[in-house]
Amino acid sequence: MTDRDLFDHAAEESIRRSAPLAARMRPRTLDEFVGQEHIVGPGRLLRRAIQADQLSSLIFYGPPGSGKTTLAMVIANTTLSHFVTINAVLAGVQQIREVTESARERRKMHQRRTILFVDEVHRWDKRQQDALLPWVENGTIIMIGATTENPWFSVNRALLSRSRVFQMVPLEPQHLREIALAAIGDAERGYGDRDVVIAPEALDHLAEVANGDARSVLNAVELAVETTEPDADGRILIDLAVAEESIQRRAVLYDRQGDYHFDTISAFIKSLRGSDPDAALYWLAKMVYAGEDPRFIFRRMLIAAGEDIGLADPDAMRVVVADAEAFERVGLPEGRFHLAHAALYLATARKSNSAMGFFDALAAVEQEAEGEVPVHLKDASRDREGFGHGEGYLYPHAYRDHWVAQQYLPDHLQGKVYYKPSDQGYEAGIRERVQRRRDAQLAAMLDVDDQPSEILTFSPDDRSRDRWLQRAVGTLGEELEAVRDRLLGARGLARHHLVLDLSGDSGLLTWEALRRVPEGGVWCRVPNERVAEAMAQQAAPLEALQRPILVPATLEQLADGLAESGHGDVRYDLIVGRNVLGSQPDKQALLRGLVPLLADDGVLSLAEVVPSATQRLSALLPAAALPAELLERWREAEEALYHDRANPKTSWGPDDLRAVLDQAGCRDVHVEAVRGRRDQMLTPRQLDAWFASGQEPASYADRLASALSAEEIGAVRRACQTHLGGQVVCWETTTAYVRAVRPA
Repeated sequence: MTDRDLFDHAAEESIRRSAPLAARMRPRTLDEFVGQEHIVGPGRLLRRAIQADQLSSLIFYGPPGSGKTTLAMVIANTTLSHFVTINAVLAGVQQIREVTESARERRKMHQRRTILFVDEVHRWDKRQQDALLPWVENGTIIMIGATTENPWFSVNRALLSRSRVFQMVPLEPQHLREIALAAIGDAERGYGDRDVVIAPEALDHLAEVANGDARSVLNAVELAVETTEPDADGRILIDLAVAEESIQRRAVLYDRQGDYHFDTISAFIKSLRGSDPDAALYWLAKMVYAGEDPRFIFRRMLIAAGEDIGLADPDAMRVVVADAEAFERVGLPEGRFHLAHAALYLATARKSNSAMGFFDALAAVEQEAEGEVPVHLKDASRDREGFGHGEGYLYPHAYRDHWVAQQYLPDHLQGKVYYKPSDQGYEAGIRERVQRRRDAQLAAMLDVDDQPSEILTFSPDDRSRDRWLQRAVGTLGEELEAVRDRLLGARGLARHHLVLDLSGDSGLLTWEALRRVPEGGVWCRVPNERVAEAMAQQAAPLEALQRPILVPATLEQLADGLAESGHGDVRYDLIVGRNVLGSQPDKQALLRGLVPLLADDGVLSLAEVVPSATQRLSALLPAAALPAELLERWREAEEALYHDRANPKTSWGPDDLRAVLDQAGCRDVHVEAVRGRRDQMLTPRQLDAWFASGQEPASYADRLASALSAEEIGAVRRACQTHLGGQVVCWETTTAYVRAVRPA
């Protein structure tokens, strides 16, 4: 190493050591990356793509501090491709052309791909995005874009259609605690070389107030450590007082030109329309606290007065106009009374100082954890397709009295009361109605199991894949389609979820599951390598990362098979199977072994034909076909056969399954026995197989032999061949549908 090299290395090391803590602690590998498990957790499509270095163009969308740039840097450290970074604010068309030309030469001369990371991709205009589009389309460039703006609104549709979109969410407090402790303990990049002690309550405060932003919590830790004098023992103690000084005020997730703006005003208007004054005051307080223009809020309330109240209360428009004019005269802060007054009038639509409730809501915004807008209240006009916003919203005008009980406040504020009608004047007449509706809403919330969920990932259309899957899932009869849809519908599958199909050899559930979780993954248990090969050949038209992951194993060896294939740490959002228990001798052990494979709140969904409640062959034969005594003895023998507790096929029922899952610690265990009928032809060959003797395992006739003689069984067989052979009969079955949830 030359003197110049030593000097350059020393300079780079000095710059690195003096960089902010948030920059020094940026994760370098997937194992160091914290949070966003729905994107990069074990088994997720993106994680598998990064590990296999098989990336396609990506867009990371989410709030500041959620890990967009960090994940791009992890990819840079992992991939064998050439990695280039540009900032959309600074990069023009000329720089894009230079990058694409270099990428083209690199691919031509060295067969090496180029990954281009574009920070703040939403700031590119159409001309800049169009300059990159041809090179993304032909594969010369793999683009990774990062944006805090909704890509469905800010990114060129052509570019968007060629990219997978992954939505990042604010980090949870436990993630932020983990990040803060890692920084304090890391001797190389953090403060592990100092004696830093952080009190639990101080750590909790930083994690809560940072509001899902990793950068914010690291900046607070850095400020706390660097400004706190060591005690006599050289220890730096970060207590609650120091933590409060280091991160004094929560930053509200709100962008007056972006998603949070549109989602919050959407929630506010829907709360007005839904006659929920509590939720209306909450969203109003959030907008005011974040600095929204009050004139904009008044304009939206004027629209609501005309659109959602109209002639039902002509005074509504006059009240809003009067409050808006009063606001122009007094301004802020006193003008907040007029905002609250207008909002309350519209929300109750029929006077006292009850506007003070607004300040209770404002205090909640200042003091409580940030409340996420429920998905069904988010603005659906721009991004229903991409993220499912607005899904599940109940339109009040479609219901009696133009009102329906549904959630308007965030989850953690359900039951909170801000508006307290007085017993004076007009309000005295609405107190009872408001209270009655509050009670109905709270009851409705307690009864709902599956709220609409945010769609956090998106893949562009792949027509050849979609056509292939449609062919694969479209060849079933109506009965099997109903079974498939019920099993997969036991959990509302998101696009990034992971599914384990216990009966993968049939393909009944596999291909439809693949269609529903394009950014997640599907694992299929197959009984042996021969079946695995057949399934692999069937899936060959799909890209490698889109195929199901096949695990040859018996049900008893499933956990070992998953571990041997490198997927032992994967936990599944949904485990499904049809007729997988069957003749398993120890169904209890099998079910208990499946529960640990579920993720927290994961669902086990099974459909099992119950032999003890299935069709009796003796019930199909005409009464005159056999002597009455023999027919009766046959029926008794058949009932004994189907209730033989020593036979694992028949020694169980729905109640047994329910008891085992309860004992395994599952919650919301539901087992429903569904009776069904179908037309079925009984072929002579099928009857011969049932009445063959000396079979292994024992045939139907072998099991009857304990109660009937060989001659009697022969007579029964001849009667069945004569009267049922080749005939279409109505065959009754009972299927136990099992749904159980693993507690979080």
